Amino acid sequence: MANIIKVGESSLIPGDTFFVIGGPCVIEDETTTLRVANFMKQTADHFNIPVIFKTSYDKANRTSIDSFRGPGLKEGLRIINKVKEETGLPVLSDVHSVNEIDMVSKVLDVIQIPAFLCRQTDLIVRAAETGLTVNLKKGQFMSPWDMKNSLDKVLSTGNRNVFLTERGSSFGYNNLTVDMRSIPVMKGFGFPVVFDATHSVQLPGGKGSSSGGQREFVTYLSRAATAAGADGIFMEIHPDPDSALCDGPNSLQPDMVWPLITILKDIHQVIREHEG
Repeated sequence: MANIIKVGESSLIPGDTFFVIGGPCVIEDETTTLRVANFMKQTADHFNIPVIFKTSYDKANRTSIDSFRGPGLKEGLRIINKVKEETGLPVLSDVHSVNEIDMVSKVLDVIQIPAFLCRQTDLIVRAAETGLTVNLKKGQFMSPWDMKNSLDKVLSTGNRNVFLTERGSSFGYNNLTVDMRSIPVMKGFGFPVVFDATHSVQLPGGKGSSSGGQREFVTYLSRAATAAGADGIFMEIHPDPDSALCDGPNSLQPDMVWPLITILKDIHQVIREHEG
């Protein structure tokens, strides 16, 4: 039985609702963050679809000790809250420590469990205990069927507001591949499944002290994932990806987003009518 997930004022229904999660990888500054957030608000209004704004106050798993991590918890949440107030969009960020949960739960609508931490029981359970929606990102080292164990950790708290995100699997050194079978497998759990289009084209550690990426393949993989049944698409967006302080090589420019969503909405509608 499909579970209806509430995020902000939107209801996400597996197999019925197409939605987008988008925003910059990390908060670089308030101006850039609000610029992308306002673009995401325009996107929600233009396509009449649920849009969740995402960004990170702290990227705790960067490749190098010298990599930019963000403004930190307190300042980051201030900026995220400003996004929420100015745009009305629900907001998402990733957490890396149980100690962060109390503070983030006062601002976020969706708590994201990073892929590398998708088996961390205490973190998952504490996030779920807030009653907020939890986004479980599938680890690069995890099979899709093993994500049922992570999902059960959320459900053990009585919280059924959860969705799962596919973001590629390790394929040798510094490379990822996407097994599209993972989408119907995880959809079999009865909750929405999202495809992380931009992290799936990442080349982890591919530039030595940072990760590379191949944004030219985002469109192709997104179309395939939507045809395989993905309910939503996750994409990182930056006004100038080549100068971004995090994940620039796999981030999208704003002018790439609307043409992509137009195609994905059409594909989703065809699948919805066929399976319905």
